[in-house]
Formats: sequence, structure tokens, C-alpha cells
Amino acid sequence: MMNKIEEAAKLIANAKCLCVFTGAGVSKESGIPTFRGSEDSVYEQYDQSMLEINTYIHRTEEAWPVVNKVFYKFFKEAQPNAAHKTIAKWETEGMVKAVITQNIDSLHQAAGSKHVIEFHGGKGHFVCLKCGKKYPTASLNLTDKVPHCECGGVLKPGFIFFGEGIPSDAYNESFDLAGKCDVMLVIGTTGEVQPAAYLPHVAKQHGAKIIEVNPQHSAYTGRITDIYLEMGAVEAITKIDNEIQKSK
Repeated sequence: MMNKIEEAAKLIANAKCLCVFTGAGVSKESGIPTFRGSEDSVYEQYDQSMLEINTYIHRTEEAWPVVNKVFYKFFKEAQPNAAHKTIAKWETEGMVKAVITQNIDSLHQAAGSKHVIEFHGGKGHFVCLKCGKKYPTASLNLTDKVPHCECGGVLKPGFIFFGEGIPSDAYNESFDLAGKCDVMLVIGTTGEVQPAAYLPHVAKQHGAKIIEVNPQHSAYTGRITDIYLEMGAVEAITKIDNEIQKSK
């Protein structure tokens, strides 16, 4: 395994354009459950239909308590872990070009990362379904009651529900970066949620090396992954960073 760590560290340290692509696995060690792949995943604990946009629009009173509990009450206690912090440090050192994340927890930003592309939106704001006005989440007093705009419209979280389209800016920038990077570090994603799951494939098609960090095999493992580190995000990123520091 150390040979793989050394190889990964060398690729990352020497990359001209390193793109980090993260899924729920990077935040699991901050106490946030994954959506798939384990018994404590969100899919196993809650009715999946509560996370669909049609349900939120037409059955808001049912959906909001679940959304609030999962994404606001629970996420509120989560803090960035060592993996988030190290990735942010790599950015300040000029090694990371950008972080593309499927996560909506804002932990990369909290850790200090500046160039974060939230592919599925984020929980930092709400938008009115009636007039389109945006509200910073910090300005709202979220309770079990459905939040409403001053115009009377229902407020929807700024992240993407199932059945919604990907924000065009995030989509375009992500795929542009995937086509330009020479190394993509893929952390904690099953590779099943499209279209985000296609990003590492685009990177591979354009000649990038794929480093995968995941304690379980994903849709990338054994297919497009060049270096597979079968471990959690904190352990892998810490070991890679230690190796990079040793070579300086």
C-alpha cells in the first residue's frame, strides 16, 4: 500500500492541473452519513421520495421536516475533518486547481478551500419557488414549519433535489476542468449518480491519471482508476500529505 501512497503523492505534487472530485465519503468522517453504499446511508434511513423535487413542491408539509432534519439540524453540528483541511492546504500551496464536490454540506469551504464547485448546489441559501428571491440560510430561523418568502411563496433549499437539473454554471465549469486536468483525485463516491459520475471518465478520456480513495470498490475501481487506495479519506489524504512533505 505504501508504494501506492508514494505514487499518488508524486502524481499530486507534480500535477500541472490537479482537480479533486469528492462525494459523500469525504464527509462521512465528519459524521455526515453517505447517501449510498452502507447500512447507515440516508437511503436506508429515510423515504427517498422526500428528497424528490415533485414531492417538495406538491407535498411540502411532508417533505420539509425530513429535509430540515437531514440537511440542517444534523449538518449544523458537522465540522471539516483532516481530509477537508489538507485539500484546502494543498490549494493554498498551489497544488489544487479546484474542488468539484457532489456534497452540499459546505465543509470544503469551511476548511478553507476557495475554488469549490458545488455540482449539486449547496445549503448556503434558499430560493423562493414563487418569486425567485434568494435568502442566505444564516438569515433564516429554520424550524419544523415550512419556510416562506415575504411574498408568501415556499422557500426551497439551494441544493438540487432529485428530479432537478444541474446548475448550468457548475455543470459547464466542472466538465471543462475535467477535460483540462492531468490528475483527478476522486474521493468517497460510488460513481453512480449521473451526470456527476461521468466527470472522471471525461478526465480519463483526456489523458488524466485517476487516483481513487474509497474504502469500498466503486464504479471506477478496476475500470478507469490508475491508483486505488482502499481506505477512508482522512487516512489516505493524511498519508499522501506526509509523503509529499517528506519529499520537499
